[in-house]
Amino acid sequence: MTGPSGDDSADHVTTDDGVEAVDEATSTDETTRVDDEVGAVDEATTDEATTDGTAHGDDPPETSAADSPAIAVAAAVGLGVLGPVIAVVGSGGVFFLDRLAGGFPLVVSLVLTLIVGQYVAFGGLALGYLAWRGFDRSGIVSYLGVQRPSLTEVGLVVGGWVVIVLTLLVVSTVVQLLGAETASNQSAEFAVQNPAIIPLFIVAMFLVVGPSEEILYRGVVQGRLRESLPAVPAIAIASGIFAFIHVMALTGGISGRLTTVAILFFPSLVFGAVYEYTGNLVVPALLHGLHNAVIFTLLYVTVTYSDELQDMAEGGATLLPLLPF
Repeated sequence: MTGPSGDDSADHVTTDDGVEAVDEATSTDETTRVDDEVGAVDEATTDEATTDGTAHGDDPPETSAADSPAIAVAAAVGLGVLGPVIAVVGSGGVFFLDRLAGGFPLVVSLVLTLIVGQYVAFGGLALGYLAWRGFDRSGIVSYLGVQRPSLTEVGLVVGGWVVIVLTLLVVSTVVQLLGAETASNQSAEFAVQNPAIIPLFIVAMFLVVGPSEEILYRGVVQGRLRESLPAVPAIAIASGIFAFIHVMALTGGISGRLTTVAILFFPSLVFGAVYEYTGNLVVPALLHGLHNAVIFTLLYVTVTYSDELQDMAEGGATLLPLLPF
């Protein structure tokens, strides 16, 4: 028979064990809760870092939105002018090699000039600039907005071209009513004199000229301006730069060149607006290529199949925003 003291001892032991068990359970719960909270904070921090583009090295560096508009405009103008300068120097190199080799075939000379004057001068400058700023391959693609166009965007290409045609008809009518002189385009004149190479020009508009000029003047120049400026002034300034650099590709007096540059400003506005709306560089590149290709096609038809329309072909060349060389 157990005495009172034995019962008290058993109760005491049981109580102590219960307290220890409760303490251990409480400690475990507290530890689990703290670990969960720490894990949640770490996860939130990781998500925030990923959103900011600082969690991994593959993300493009942040654009400097704090730059002043003056710096953005200066950078845009510098890039916009440097492209044609590189094109002129590169084309001079092709001309030198042509003389050194005793004369390349016409097609070879044209292809080399397109590669140097477009891919290298415009595309190479644009990609080199973005690489200099620290963008990797995926960052460059993201910055420029290069992606397969949707059916809606293809419709925008066609619609944008219709807008360009209607706008040029109105502007050209005003220019004629004012009696203003216009300039001719060197490449268009060359194509009229050598109609056999016009099909090559048509293909080049889609594969070379459109992509190369748009990657620089919309993707980089307009994109750089958009880092510090609203959409409307950025599009207007980029379009002005793009139109102005074509003065190097024109022949004629100063007044005629300036008039033609003013005409080319309007298609450029459409290119910029389409790029701003879609955020897809492929769309203005296709639109640019389509616009130029249609004009070259009209030149080819008029030159090849109708002597009576020869003057019309030469006149249409003045409206062609082509290669700055």
